[in-house]
Amino acid sequence: MHKKFLSFATVFGLFSVVLGAFGAHGLQKIVTDEKLIHGFQTGVQYQMYHSLALLATGMLFEKNPVKYLRWAGNLFITGIIFFSGSLYLLTSMNGKNEGFAKIVGPVTPIGGALLIAGWLFLLISILKWKVQRGD
Repeated sequence: MHKKFLSFATVFGLFSVVLGAFGAHGLQKIVTDEKLIHGFQTGVQYQMYHSLALLATGMLFEKNPVKYLRWAGNLFITGIIFFSGSLYLLTSMNGKNEGFAKIVGPVTPIGGALLIAGWLFLLISILKWKVQRGD
């Protein structure tokens, strides 16, 4: 197993539940813009989905420790931070600092591209899986 990937997966999973609960029960008291609230919810969802993908990547690494799985895991970690993190930052600004939004806003699609690349590397690692008897 890959301890770093499993550790990040559990921390990201934990915080996606915490942030999801905050988004459901407290965010609307602070943020009124529905677009920002929707962005926050999307960040939470993608964080959870990719936490699970990272968890699977960490477990697959034990059976097949190839560089493609290492790339997939690192891309998932960086993608979650960029994609979800940028959405959380934009929401926390509550539309008050347009200059900051112009800097952070472009980080979101970069994070999305990293998440897509993570899935691609996960696919490559599975396609290159060395088949053994019993697999």
